[in-house]
Amino acid sequence: MKSEAQPEKRENREALDVASLAGDILLASGAEIFRVEETIFRIAQAYGVDSSNAFVLSSGIFLTAGSEREKDFASVRHIPLSAARLDRVTAVNQLSREIVEGRHTPQEAHRLLLEIQSMPPKPKLHQILASGIGSGCFCFLFGGDPVDSLVAFASGILLYLYLLLLVRGRLSKIATNITGGALVTLFGIFMYQCGLGHHLGEIIIGSIIPLVPGVAFTTAIRDIADEDYIAGAVRMLDALLVTFCIAMGVGLVITLWHQFIGGPLL
Repeated sequence: MKSEAQPEKRENREALDVASLAGDILLASGAEIFRVEETIFRIAQAYGVDSSNAFVLSSGIFLTAGSEREKDFASVRHIPLSAARLDRVTAVNQLSREIVEGRHTPQEAHRLLLEIQSMPPKPKLHQILASGIGSGCFCFLFGGDPVDSLVAFASGILLYLYLLLLVRGRLSKIATNITGGALVTLFGIFMYQCGLGHHLGEIIIGSIIPLVPGVAFTTAIRDIADEDYIAGAVRMLDALLVTFCIAMGVGLVITLWHQFIGGPLL
């Protein structure tokens, strides 16, 4: 009996390790709390572990299992808040469906999850162009004319050149958003003073859009709507902090420009 129990215990542990790793990737990639919990439960159940119980917060996963038939198991994972990676979320969702269909063993699933976890981000050139296009389009949507949109496009490109080539994750989130907001504001003011652009407010609004934590804010609202109040409140606070830092960078440049150069801007 003991020799039969050991393989079963090992299989249950492998299954729960797979479920825990899947939840780790989802949470670190910006997925909602209910999605993480449901994925963990479905993967564990697909591998025959019916007693799993996951408690998920915005920065951690607590996974336990144990009953009269199944051996006790406990796992705690700390996941720092980070930027959304929807490509990883999509990949884990697809893999979890395949696991439920019985197409992967725990060992295969674990290997595939490690590959998903190590997926590289989009090429820097794509990110820079996306930032410029997003800034230009939002400037136009908020009432800017084509010239304003071109200035916002250039500002968005400058922003991501700064973030990807100069900052490269070496500054804190607070410092990154303050300096990023200040940089695009200063660039927008300079171009506006040179006669390029007609609506400075719309140029600045479009330029800061790549910094705005829209996915995090939306996810926080969904968590609160699903009654995950702690996780939703933490993510909401994080999104509001980023928003405040962006506004601080913009306001600081406008105030200093007005104090040292003089004259109305907006």
